[in-house]
Amino acid sequence: MRLDRKLCHLRIWAAIAAMVLWPHAALADPVTPERIAAALPKLEALAQAAVSDGGVPGLAIAVVHDDQVVFLKGFGHREAGKPEAVDPDTVFQIASLSKPVSATVVAALVSDGIVSWDSKITDLDPAFRLADPYPTSQLTVRDLFSHRSGLPGTAGDDLEDIGYDRAEILHRLRFVPPSSSFRAGYSYSNFGLTEGAIAAAMPTGKPWEEVAEEKLYRPVGMASTSSRLADFVKHANRAALHIKVDGAWAAKIKRDPDAQAPAGGVSSTARDLSQWVRLILGNGAYGGKTVIAADALDQTHVPLMTRGKNPVSGGASFYGLGWNVEFGRHGLSWGHAGAFSVGARTLVTVFPEEKLGIVILANAFPTGVPEGLSDSFADLVFEGSVEKDWIKAWDGIYGGMFGPVVEAAKATYATKPSPARPGAPAGAYAGRYINDFFGDAVVASAGDSLVLKVGPAGARSYSLTHFDGDLFLTFPDAEMPDRPTGVSFVVGPDGKASAMTIGFLDDNRLGTLRRVGD
Repeated sequence: MRLDRKLCHLRIWAAIAAMVLWPHAALADPVTPERIAAALPKLEALAQAAVSDGGVPGLAIAVVHDDQVVFLKGFGHREAGKPEAVDPDTVFQIASLSKPVSATVVAALVSDGIVSWDSKITDLDPAFRLADPYPTSQLTVRDLFSHRSGLPGTAGDDLEDIGYDRAEILHRLRFVPPSSSFRAGYSYSNFGLTEGAIAAAMPTGKPWEEVAEEKLYRPVGMASTSSRLADFVKHANRAALHIKVDGAWAAKIKRDPDAQAPAGGVSSTARDLSQWVRLILGNGAYGGKTVIAADALDQTHVPLMTRGKNPVSGGASFYGLGWNVEFGRHGLSWGHAGAFSVGARTLVTVFPEEKLGIVILANAFPTGVPEGLSDSFADLVFEGSVEKDWIKAWDGIYGGMFGPVVEAAKATYATKPSPARPGAPAGAYAGRYINDFFGDAVVASAGDSLVLKVGPAGARSYSLTHFDGDLFLTFPDAEMPDRPTGVSFVVGPDGKASAMTIGFLDDNRLGTLRRVGD
């Protein structure tokens, strides 16, 4: 069957699915320019209220309809406590909103015949390996952009956290056991998608960051958009990242996402992203010209992996290639959220049948303001009124991400056993430890305590405080500074540790390192 016929059948199936799952969506009145014009002042009031009420320090919003940017505005401040305002040209770090942007770049490469979505990674990047030979031999760009490679979701994030660069992280993914059979499970992987993008760009002989500029940013006039942190920090008009400190937003932490640039390292503005949404809604056409062939771009919106249901609205949710595909209250939508736990929230939502899209950028975490505003705007456009307080509903989702984790960790280590077992002398633990995935780690004496150094050349240091026996505690997370994590040692009959397990590096059961010397 020809690809255009397949895509036609997909659209028919999508329409039927939307009617079955949400029958009232099919009966809604057509979305007209007048309905959107009536909704925009209400959207503006909701956004202003979200900032005024402390929901976020700053916001930027763009709305596109029928190839026109019909709303473009900033709200609040780039940094809490400072006077500089957010405007449509304020540059934000967009976190995982980078994924559909990068999928668009790869679609351009597919359009130009440089790669196919089904190109094998072994042909593009022969050095890359998964843990098992068969998935390695069959792995494609499509597999990595749809998160069905079998890589666990956090694979590589831990290496990034302790200072490893992109090349080393991608090399070490071969040591990560799969979380599911190949193509059988969905597991959202930043570095899996990053490898898909890097491999797709390799036939050009150019770095990913340059390819993104050539294939997308420049052709559609995204002049302030980049996949390099260095370009972001050059902008005077840029948004700081914010987290809650004692109940108030504070710009405390910076984030360098260059290692995972295709998955989370794009920085952009509401104005630039409105042009990208025009391209998406135009099926690859922009300004009357074809920038990306429609069939290459359409494949990014084919639902490949099930994600269950939207946690607030209940709509059926799937993943395509760098895009969420949902059948919800208002029919078919494409979208993606972005978040840095150190202070960023972003969102794009597109209703392709109505040629309508909205982008929302915020400079804070945790907050559900982007989803709340997007859902409220959709209600206004499709129904004429807002069904419920969507911001409050989504705030509950994001606010609950870390709180229970922190409280559970604090409860685990709330009180020492009584009586607590004494630890061994510091020399029993001090030494060099190693495994294939994390490389070298060093435990050294520091006065009355111990220090753990991990990452390239000991790039990250963590103080260890004795808790009980051969168990020590550390506080490794900047975004959760009060969450304790255990570091435990195995001490042999000779009175020396033979191994240690680092709790905050053990998500994929790779946090145990063997001792190799003093």
